[in-house]
Amino acid sequence: MSKQPVPSTLAIEQPDTASRRSKLLSFRIELDPSRKESPWWMTIVSVLLALIFCGIFIAANGMNPITVYSKMITGAFGTTFGITETLVKSIPLLLCGIGVAIAYRISVWNIGAEGQFLAGAMAATAVTVYWPNLPVYLAIPAMVAAGIIGGGIWGLLTAIPRTYFQVNELITSLMLNYVALLALNYFVFGPWKDPKGFNFPGTPVFTEAQSLPLFGDTRLHLGLVFAIVCVLLYAFLMKYTRWGYELRLIGANPEAAKNAGIKISRHILLVMLISGGMAGLAGMAEVSGVTHRLMYGISPGYGYTAIIVAWLAKLNPVGLVISSFLFGGLIVGGFSVQTIGLPSSISSMIQGAILFFLIAGNMASKFRIRRQG
Repeated sequence: MSKQPVPSTLAIEQPDTASRRSKLLSFRIELDPSRKESPWWMTIVSVLLALIFCGIFIAANGMNPITVYSKMITGAFGTTFGITETLVKSIPLLLCGIGVAIAYRISVWNIGAEGQFLAGAMAATAVTVYWPNLPVYLAIPAMVAAGIIGGGIWGLLTAIPRTYFQVNELITSLMLNYVALLALNYFVFGPWKDPKGFNFPGTPVFTEAQSLPLFGDTRLHLGLVFAIVCVLLYAFLMKYTRWGYELRLIGANPEAAKNAGIKISRHILLVMLISGGMAGLAGMAEVSGVTHRLMYGISPGYGYTAIIVAWLAKLNPVGLVISSFLFGGLIVGGFSVQTIGLPSSISSMIQGAILFFLIAGNMASKFRIRRQG
């Protein structure tokens, strides 16, 4: 009787080992429909990656990134002067950020805060040009109202085409930024130009009655109170009112909101009016509290930076306060590094990197890795 060959141990184990290995290595990346927002820690990771990324460029230019970042932090937060200047820069960022956040609540992508800021600044300046002798108790309220109305109208110029003609608001809001900039240049180089300004492109300096009160001997002005009141109103309206609930419902599920009888078009018009008004109030606060005149280059890009502020804060009121303060410090810190041979535009590079990594992190968080088998 012939003996049956006994399978070797190697012959038995090879298929089983290969099967286990194939199961371990069989993964796929898929979109997770249940995940609408990135986790909170993704924001911190995105900011850290942006700082590392910019640190590589700083090192490539022969500078120590740790030294540069330390200089920026000390310049923005290390002294009383630095903190007050950071707060001054935070005011327009917070006001514009609130406006952008309100629009984003209903998925209207308003990137026109820069133009709305300039429109508000021009409208507030018009009060000083055409009614120069108003007393302070009339001049400041009139400038505040004009700034809000001017920015609000500029916001409506985006909302009306979106609502009635289905025009993409990204295009119109971006184009209107340049229209507002050209309009500002026309006024400061033309009819509003100060005849005693030695050919400087700006309006006459505001009188004391047309300037916002300052806190002590600093440049910090009453616009800080405007910003705090607005962020408190934003928090209250979003959380405790029916209007805020409707905005959140529209942003989460427009079809459900429409079936519930909510008039989405009316909300878009109102939201863009308020969004532009907040940016317009920021423009009024800047001309009346900081520059004390309308002039060429009045904004270093507050409206664009406000987009990053709103994204970083995830539209949260407390987050808006924190992120606007941090980005205000980033702008002030950019001026500080000029003393060690770097341009102030380094702050713009860091802002852009943060936005890039925020968007990348938000996209990456919507996917998950799943093992097959």
